[in-house]
Order: sequence, then structure tokens, then C-alpha cells
Amino acid sequence: MNELTTTSAGGLIALKYGAKNELQEFKPFQRDILLFDTYIAGTSHIENIAALEPSIKVGDRLNFFRETENEYDANAIVIKTAANEKIGYVPQKDNIVFSRLMDAGKLLFGRVKAKELRGKWVKISIDIYLHE
Repeated sequence: MNELTTTSAGGLIALKYGAKNELQEFKPFQRDILLFDTYIAGTSHIENIAALEPSIKVGDRLNFFRETENEYDANAIVIKTAANEKIGYVPQKDNIVFSRLMDAGKLLFGRVKAKELRGKWVKISIDIYLHE
């Protein structure tokens, strides 16, 4: 059984009973929304990319973090693996809207779509998602 309650701001939220009969917030429309497809920029500047490349698999989730102190790009979004290894950036030509969403508190992440080794360069294609 679900219950409705009001928030301190006067809005309504739904609550549900969990496995141990405790009330939990219920988010019926929570989902991941595909926003864009692109590639990871700057992989050739990552010192240990050759060692990381074999562990990066199609379908892997990638975490995004704002890098507001980046001297080259105020909208920089660094991309890290689930193991917290930096593997590059969202391309500067694509990051303005995504950085604004993240600055507004939205959770964005990536998924590896394809990976190709071209000599010493690793091209990693990704999809960018908004978790809503």
C-alpha cells in the first residue's frame, strides 16, 4: 500500500512500504533518458590509457564530474570509469548544455557504445544519459 504526504515546500510525494515495512520514497517515473551520442575526447593525453583500455567494455557505465577549475574549458566534464579512473572528457564542442544541466544538479552519466584501438589512440564512442 502506498501513501501520499506533503513536503515542507507544500508538494506531494508518494511513499511505499519497503521489505522491512519501513516507508520509502517512491519514484514511479524514475528512468534514464538518452540525450546524445559522442566520443571521449583527450584519451591520447591519459598516461595509463593503454593499461585501462582492455578493461573498458561496451555497455560499461561511465561517471561524469564537472571540472570547473579547468584552465582550458570552464564547461569541462571529466569522464571516469566505475573504478574512478580518468579516461577523458566530454568534447568541448558538445559540453555546454551538459555542463549547465550538471551545474543545476542533474545527474548525467555515459555508457560505452563502441571502442576502437587505432595505433596508440583509443576511440571510445559513448551515449550520454540523464538520470531522471
